[in-house]
Amino acid sequence: MEPAGDAMAALRAAKRALRGELRQRLRALGPAEKQRQSRLLGHKVIGHPKYKESKRIAIFLSMPDEVQTEEIIKDIFKQGKECFIPRYKPQSNHMDMLKLSSADDISSLALTSWNILQPSDDDNTREEALDSGGLDLIFMPGLGFDKKGNRLGRGKGYYDTYLERCMKHPHGKPYTIALAFKEQICEYVPVTENDVPIDEILYEDC
Repeated sequence: MEPAGDAMAALRAAKRALRGELRQRLRALGPAEKQRQSRLLGHKVIGHPKYKESKRIAIFLSMPDEVQTEEIIKDIFKQGKECFIPRYKPQSNHMDMLKLSSADDISSLALTSWNILQPSDDDNTREEALDSGGLDLIFMPGLGFDKKGNRLGRGKGYYDTYLERCMKHPHGKPYTIALAFKEQICEYVPVTENDVPIDEILYEDC
């Protein structure tokens, strides 16, 4: 049996290699195909029973290599649900989910050095989901997923850390749905016991 340190180093190396492969797959995916799959997933989400019954929803604002979430966000407001978006704290694994007042509110957000729109650090007016009623549903980004619900993130640990906080909230852990291009589905994603599995992964062929 490998010593724990060697096993952890091997796992980190496996994750690093898979991230590189997935980034290549995503780079090869053209804008029209990303848009086609994003639109299809938007329809899947809007018809999903968990989405329909959820009132308080957290969702990521897409980077260019992620499933585009703009139409889902518009529908959240159309259905009268509450929408929360991430604010990542650089050089840490801390993230808050802050309330968005409308779909148009996105245009008021600052662009970070990572090319992500999010509320600025000095924006203290927005409600944080866990300071009030918690969350019913979180839509999860990621680089890769397997069919067992294992997720490969970008290596910062923001979502795993946030889900740990959710578990301590009286409302409990929200249902988690990952949105993925079919090219992001892997045979196997290497994980540690700290990696929280996803409840459900939505992609074109699922």
